[in-house]
Amino acid sequence: MTMDELKQLLEQIIDPTVNKTLKETYGIKHIGYDDEKDVVTLIVSIGKLGGDGEKTIRRQIARVVKIDCGYTGIRLQLEESKIYNSITKKDIKFIGIISGKGGVGKSSVAANIAYRLSKKGIRVGMIDADIYGSSLPTVLEIPHQNPNYDDDKKIIPIEKDGIELISTEFFTDPGQPVIWRGSMLNSMLSHFFYDIKWHSDTEYVIIDFPPGTGDIILDVKNIVPQTKMIIVTTPNVSASHVAVKAGLAVKTLGHEILGVIENMSYYINPVNKEKEYIFGKGGGYKVSNTLDTELIAELPINRPKYHQDLYEIDEENGKIYDDITEFIIYKSN
Repeated sequence: MTMDELKQLLEQIIDPTVNKTLKETYGIKHIGYDDEKDVVTLIVSIGKLGGDGEKTIRRQIARVVKIDCGYTGIRLQLEESKIYNSITKKDIKFIGIISGKGGVGKSSVAANIAYRLSKKGIRVGMIDADIYGSSLPTVLEIPHQNPNYDDDKKIIPIEKDGIELISTEFFTDPGQPVIWRGSMLNSMLSHFFYDIKWHSDTEYVIIDFPPGTGDIILDVKNIVPQTKMIIVTTPNVSASHVAVKAGLAVKTLGHEILGVIENMSYYINPVNKEKEYIFGKGGGYKVSNTLDTELIAELPINRPKYHQDLYEIDEENGKIYDDITEFIIYKSN
């Protein structure tokens, strides 16, 4: 019997800790054979180590290798799968905030959406996936600090105003740029999804994407394909043009687009109370019409009264963000 044939038999075994076959979980990580000792070597990933589940699968694997296939011995190493104990397998709503280009206020929009969700008593987490240009700690006014770890070596996210946040800024020195290649980006992003100890009752995770359509969007597609997207643009023609490209990219990847938010739409002149369209007009409509989706909101240019970037419910933008979160809750249920 070849190792490929043995692997096919082993893949039919059900991992009782997740009730899926080892083929479904891609649980066979390594299979080899020592022909001198007639011993099969295996590395197998399961949902959870310990308890009756681990004992059961050890017996099943040994039965296939030694009894069904007739090999003399087996060296088996079991690993706990990060995926099946992560937020990616929980009933959590992932909302991605994307833009075509930088400078449109994407991170501010993401933070305010999370803030209004938390004010509604909803447990919310944030993943700062803008690895090179992470800014959410600054937006949320979180001083630089390194996260702690729990007894299982899981990273505990930093919490502020009821929002749990994980960001590359917590793993670098203050002001230090991130100069990484694509494989390192993927590794850090995997940590954010698989190695973080989020609250057990987390309902929403807001993902702040980098501008454009690079590696991060592709990686998130593989990790949480159920992510629903909101596109942020400004009225500016060039910003809306690139936002359409970002929208078409995520549609191609199969993500649902919830709608478009036009930021910095207008300024209320304090003298005559008229709207002044400083950055042009109609960019959000152009993006939403082209992508056949909704224009969720038009946010005016304002400075928050109480915070650096976050708005309270008694401010005009705070009321608009409250409406945005109601829209998100409705569309994501």
